[in-house]
Amino acid sequence: MDENEKAIEAISNGNYEEALEFLNTAIEKNPQDSIAYINFGNILAEVGESERALSFYQKAIEIDNKAAAAYYGAGNVLFNVEKYEEALQMYQKAHHAGLDDGSLHYMMGMSHFQIEKVGHALACFQRAVEWDETDTEARFYYGLCLAQTEQIDEAMSQLKKVVEEDDNHADAYYNLGVASMMTDGLKDAIYYFEQAIVAQPDHMLALNGKEQAQKMLKE
Repeated sequence: MDENEKAIEAISNGNYEEALEFLNTAIEKNPQDSIAYINFGNILAEVGESERALSFYQKAIEIDNKAAAAYYGAGNVLFNVEKYEEALQMYQKAHHAGLDDGSLHYMMGMSHFQIEKVGHALACFQRAVEWDETDTEARFYYGLCLAQTEQIDEAMSQLKKVVEEDDNHADAYYNLGVASMMTDGLKDAIYYFEQAIVAQPDHMLALNGKEQAQKMLKE
């Protein structure tokens, strides 16, 4: 095992300090080892040292401008500090560098969603679900984007799958309630709002939604 492999093993065991020692050695032996810089950045990101993590990812990119993992890591750091447009640029560079998996499409979708580019977000979440049909959160946001683009029937279909996979997903139940109100299914809406409240008793939107649906049903 070389130092990078030893570092990865130490990371998997939660021994970050030991991992950093291995990575320091790897960089001393080969200052052009982009993987060591990426792994170093991953550890720094994990412990919340965002600025230092970005500097290590940037060094990896300077060494290898096709280092997709460095772009992806930098994207995650930027996303976590709410720099969504910059994060999206990094994710797109990771994609151009050859990274193509469900996690990347999900994070690109989340970035688009945060900057209110719902159409682009929808396409990314759809791709993420195609990559991994068990990705419940990607499916939830896919359903949410479908609803926001007025594709209500398909949105409800996706959100129903979400609550089948996670029967405590309060936000999915809430959005099913909203969609049901839009299609005049007031009794269904009340049911979904109630399920949201069971999953999260302080879900204010669901509490308000239930109250509104009950009033409309009485009219």
